[in-house]
Amino acid sequence: MASTTMTIRLDAAEKQLVSDYAQTFGMSISEFIRDSVLEKIEDELDLRTWYEAKAEFDADPVSLSAEDVAKKYL
Repeated sequence: MASTTMTIRLDAAEKQLVSDYAQTFGMSISEFIRDSVLEKIEDELDLRTWYEAKAEFDADPVSLSAEDVAKKYL
């Protein structure tokens, strides 16, 4: 996949903090920001999925033991 460029605005202290953090972990600033943004999105999607599953369980709070699931699907 071809790379593109995004621009973000940080004040000098924020830029230094990001730079120092990335350098501490042997990452480029770009790699650190990309990984952080994608991780944040993944966390939000995981949380949304959890809320949906929780609402489904609350609507019909039936649970099965591991043995019951094995019997049903194996």
